[in-house]
Amino acid sequence: MTASPARHWGLLVLFLVGVVGAGMLIGVNNPPGDWYAGLEKPWFTPPGILFPIAWTILYILIAIAGWRVFTRGLGRPKARWVVQMALNLSWSPVFFGAHLIGAGLAIILALLVAILLFIAETWRVDRPAALCFLPYAVWVAFAALLNGSIFLSN
Repeated sequence: MTASPARHWGLLVLFLVGVVGAGMLIGVNNPPGDWYAGLEKPWFTPPGILFPIAWTILYILIAIAGWRVFTRGLGRPKARWVVQMALNLSWSPVFFGAHLIGAGLAIILALLVAILLFIAETWRVDRPAALCFLPYAVWVAFAALLNGSIFLSN
């Protein structure tokens, strides 16, 4: 038995509010601050204003992908989605909150693996969900490079 259209779209709204809201809450509670400003950063560090814009767009895509795999009942992709979300939400408190650059690097590399596994597992069964994660994978790969460069320079 399938969910009613209203319930189906209601779940999308729930995913959007939950994922974007959680991301914003983590960001507001773990700002870069003076500690980050004082770190040596590579030449390719983007301006700070880019991060909240990029992450808002990515969180919308993450929410859509999660909504798709959860409403379709895709077991392994659902588990992969939850794992990547946990890793995603743990990075800022570790890197910005606890100032643990190396632990942040480990988390972001694990996050990249989780994203790539999600894409691989959903590619054949839910291509739109997989496609939602492609820009996320690119951004997290870039963020991992940035994190790694900061780790090596500090």
